[in-house]
Amino acid sequence: MARSSTRDSIGNSATDSAPNGKVALLGFGTVGSSVAKILCERSNTHLRLTHILNRNVARKKVDWLPPSVQWTENIEDVLCSSADIVVEVMGGLQPSEDWIRRALASGKSVVTANKQLIARCGPELISIAAQKKQQILYGASVAGGVPVISGLQMGLAGDELFKIRGILNGTCNYILSQMESNGVTFTTALREAQKLGFAEADPTEDIDGLDARAKLAILARVGLHCNVSPDSIAAQSISAIEAIDFEYANQLGCTIRQISWAELQNKLQTDLRGKPQQKEAGADGDRLLAAVQPALVTLSSPLARVEGSQNLVVATGIYGGETVFGGHGAGGHPTAVAVVSDILAIAHSKQDGMSNAGQPAGQPIGKTPTVSTDFTAKHYLRFLVKDRPGIIATLATILSAHEINIDAVLQKPGYPKSHLPFLITLEDCKASLVEQALQQINAVDFLVQPCLHLPIL
Repeated sequence: MARSSTRDSIGNSATDSAPNGKVALLGFGTVGSSVAKILCERSNTHLRLTHILNRNVARKKVDWLPPSVQWTENIEDVLCSSADIVVEVMGGLQPSEDWIRRALASGKSVVTANKQLIARCGPELISIAAQKKQQILYGASVAGGVPVISGLQMGLAGDELFKIRGILNGTCNYILSQMESNGVTFTTALREAQKLGFAEADPTEDIDGLDARAKLAILARVGLHCNVSPDSIAAQSISAIEAIDFEYANQLGCTIRQISWAELQNKLQTDLRGKPQQKEAGADGDRLLAAVQPALVTLSSPLARVEGSQNLVVATGIYGGETVFGGHGAGGHPTAVAVVSDILAIAHSKQDGMSNAGQPAGQPIGKTPTVSTDFTAKHYLRFLVKDRPGIIATLATILSAHEINIDAVLQKPGYPKSHLPFLITLEDCKASLVEQALQQINAVDFLVQPCLHLPIL
C-alpha cells in the first residue's frame, strides 16, 4: 500500500519542533468532535483549539474540552478572532463556501473535508488563498483517512499520471460486498447499511454515484491536472445489480464494484492486447474518459479485494506504473486524522516561513478536456426474459448490425421461463456502440426489464 511520506513525517518525529497554531473549528458533528479530541489529546504539538462554531451550541457542549475554548453560533466571532487556521467540517455548499472565502480573505488558512465544495469551487478557492498568501488543504475530501491527495500531489509528483481508478464510496462498497458474500438483495443490503450507519436515510448521493463523482473530479484535478466539473462525469446507480449478477461475475473470474475511473487519452495509450504504445502523432490531447459506475473487475485486481466500507485508489503513471492507496475511507476518526494532518502541514509551513508549502495551487491545471464515457472494453449484458425460441438469434442479429461480436453466452438452470436470466459477454468494443444496440434491444417484447449493461475492466 503506497502512502505519501509527507504525512508520516509531520507530527510523528520526536526531533521536530512542535508546530504552533490557533485553530477554529466550523462544525462539531462526527468528524468535528473527532478533530477536537485529537487536537486536545495529542501531546507533541502546540496547536490550540480556540473556537467551535455550531448551531445550538448549548446542546453540543462537552465537558472534555478545555474551558478556554469559545463556543459560538456566529461566524463573525471566528473571522475576527486570532485563529490562524479555520477548519470546515460542516459539509454542504452554503454557507460553507461563503465562510471559507471570508476566512481566506481575512488572512486565515483553511482546512476542509468538503468534497462537493472542492469539486465545484476548488480552483477558485485555491486562487484566493494564493492571493492572500494563505493555504487551503483538503486531504480529507477524498477517501477519508487515506492520504491519497498528498500522495498524488507530492509522493507521485515525479511521475506523469494518466489513469486513476478507485473505490471511493464506502456505502456502495459495503452494499455490494454484502450482496456478494451473503447472496442478499440490493434492498436488504441497503437496509442493513442504514441500520449500521454506513448509509444515510436518503442514500441517493451514494447509490447513484454523485458522492463518488465529486471525489473523482478532485482526483482528476490533483492527479491528472484536468479541470473537470463533477456534472460532466457520467454516474450510474448500483441499484439495478442483483444477486444473480455476482454468480455470473464469479463464473467469469470477476466481482462487481462501484468503480470511479478517469483516463487521459493524450498519454501512454494501450492497445486491445494490453500492450503499451505511444500515442499517434496528432492525437487529440484534450480527451478524458471518466465515469462512476458498477463494473466487473477481475478477482486478481486490488479493486476486487476491497471489502466493506474501505476505499482504494490505483494511480497509474507512465514511469512508475501502478501505485495503490487504501484504507478506511469514512468515519469520524479516520477522516479527522486527515484533517489534523492538513492542520499540521499548514502549521509546519507557517513555522518554517513557507507560506505556500504543500499548496495545491503550485500544481498546474493545464487541461480542460472534453469528458467522455466512450471507452473500449469487454461488456457484460444480463437479460431477464420471457423464454421463447429465437431470443439469442434476435439479440445476435441486432448486435451484429452494430458490428459487435459476442464472446460468450451463459445461463444458469433452475429459473422460471417467465423470468429467465442469462448473460451475454461481448468482445472489446466501444461503449457507444453497445448503448446504440441496447436502444433497439430494450424495445423487444420478450424482455421483462431493461438489459443490465456493465463494463468488464
